[in-house]
Amino acid sequence: MGKTKIEWSEMSWNPITGCTKVSEGCKNCYAERMARRLAGRFGYQEYPYHFDVTYHEDKLKLPYKWKKPRRVFVCSMGDLFHENIDFQYTKKIWKVMAENNQHVFQILTKRPEQMFKFIRWLAGADDISIAEFPQNVWVGVTAENQKTADERIPILFKTPAAVYFVSIEPMLEPISFHWVNWFPIKDYNHLDGLCQLDWLICGGETGPGAREMKAEWAWSLYNQCREANVPFFFKKPGDAFEGGSLPLVREYPRVEK
Repeated sequence: MGKTKIEWSEMSWNPITGCTKVSEGCKNCYAERMARRLAGRFGYQEYPYHFDVTYHEDKLKLPYKWKKPRRVFVCSMGDLFHENIDFQYTKKIWKVMAENNQHVFQILTKRPEQMFKFIRWLAGADDISIAEFPQNVWVGVTAENQKTADERIPILFKTPAAVYFVSIEPMLEPISFHWVNWFPIKDYNHLDGLCQLDWLICGGETGPGAREMKAEWAWSLYNQCREANVPFFFKKPGDAFEGGSLPLVREYPRVEK
């Protein structure tokens, strides 16, 4: 809890920890490695249950204590929309975020279909208005390859949000955004262009067993973002980088904090 080494955020908040692997990007999960080091301490269960989904109710009220506005990565040590998390508990987290609109809360999930189910449940109706979604909550998905991008991003757009973002990390292969005709479900005043994203993050894999990332893949993403007028954030090349120079650009969504 507190300041984070994740470059695109300012701090992390973990009212839930733990997750299970769902795709290739999960193979060398940094959060699982960290949870193993913390097993039996700081609210983490003993090994081998250290990365089971765990509620940390003692952390729920922390954002009320933060007076200075900041960008907060929600559940950096898990996935807020894991299937084992009860919607009633997620609702408590949602309430905290809505009541602390001095902060921006950044949610990144590999389960956009579960996020959409939660919003429908929260609204109690099929027709969801963006007015029911906190304007200080940004929602994004991780997409490590073309397959996960194709599957997850269209589902992300079904959830009404003030800001949509995608994290291509770890980037395991080149990814194209030109294949899809991305029109928003409703008019949320997004930019016109080849995609309706508000932000794209890119980075290579770090740690033991890190898999290759090539500079040309990052440049392709950067050029697609430039063509579509989408802010681009290059995080880091990772520990198995191959190629020449990189697009060392760190932009943020064009919204008022």
